[in-house]
Amino acid sequence: MAENLRQLPRTIWLGFGLLTGLLGLAYLVSLAELNRAHHRPLPVLGQIADFTLTNQNGQVTTLADLSNHVWVADIIFTRCAGPCPRMTKQMESLQAALPTTSQAKLVTLTTDPDNDTPPVMKKYGERFSADSNRWTFLTGTKKEIAALAGGSLKLSAVPVKPEEQKDSADLFIHTTIFVVVDKHAQLRGVFETGGEGVEWTNVKPHLLKTIRQLENE
Repeated sequence: MAENLRQLPRTIWLGFGLLTGLLGLAYLVSLAELNRAHHRPLPVLGQIADFTLTNQNGQVTTLADLSNHVWVADIIFTRCAGPCPRMTKQMESLQAALPTTSQAKLVTLTTDPDNDTPPVMKKYGERFSADSNRWTFLTGTKKEIAALAGGSLKLSAVPVKPEEQKDSADLFIHTTIFVVVDKHAQLRGVFETGGEGVEWTNVKPHLLKTIRQLENE
């Protein structure tokens, strides 16, 4: 009973922090799944606003650098001991599965810019055989990242209060989705990668099909 009471503030805080984002995300996922199930044209779920961030090589990266490319994005942090290594491994798997003729890009944002500097992000990417010509890791100020992640890509992330952290890696609660952006900087797909009952082996083919469809538009 006492343990449950101690956990209550964390539950309430995280619930309020993620409720709005998750409700909106659930709608987007449902809409995307409905269109995929009926083989309809992929819906436009939102427009990506311009941004200025820094990649793993210390280079300034803007929306223009992704212009005319289909791209897949997620959000992680390198100190994460939870879903982040799994998600990054899945992104590595996606990188390997893309045809050499595909011009699609992969984008990983950090929700922990205080720690995840360009050199840290570069070293992290090397652990997963990231091809810097294909896969970009982005960092910046918290405000800049939040504007792109939450404002445009619907990638929610909430910091865990220090007194509520279970361990040193328990820093953020964040979504475990991959989102797909088309060549016109429009959000067109949302894929859950690690929820209950979700198998990556089932998700990846649909994700690759979406990329291919958008590249052919």
